[in-house]
Amino acid sequence: MEQPTLYSEPGASWWPLLWGPAFGLAGFLLEALTGAAHAGLWAAVAAGLFLPTLLWVQARRRLYEVRLTPVALHQGREELQLRDIAEVEGVEPRAGARVLGGGWTLPRGRAEVPIKLVDGMVVVGWARDPEALGTALGELLRRRPLA
Repeated sequence: MEQPTLYSEPGASWWPLLWGPAFGLAGFLLEALTGAAHAGLWAAVAAGLFLPTLLWVQARRRLYEVRLTPVALHQGREELQLRDIAEVEGVEPRAGARVLGGGWTLPRGRAEVPIKLVDGMVVVGWARDPEALGTALGELLRRRPLA
């Protein structure tokens, strides 16, 4: 069953896909100013830059996505069940705490969201807007039924 998304951040935007076609068009136009332009060559250059960029963007969208549902916090490749989270407000980050999502460090451009688990361990979540994610997590934890 699909859960509603309460907070979401895409891992990357799609605009870098314009780099290859823009470079190909710019090269074609500059070459056209000097004489005969090779449209097929510049189309191949544009496609050659577009395809690896497409793979790069898709990977970043998958690995750096943040999504919060009523059941779990999804950070990149990792899913943390809400029932395993004790609190997020007033939690101090600890040196050496495990970073969620499968990486060794926070992804570039993201800030930490310390999360205390039910077993007392502190892990580090991350988001571009850590206050918004912390607030959404805190509200969700306050609304959950006590077990």
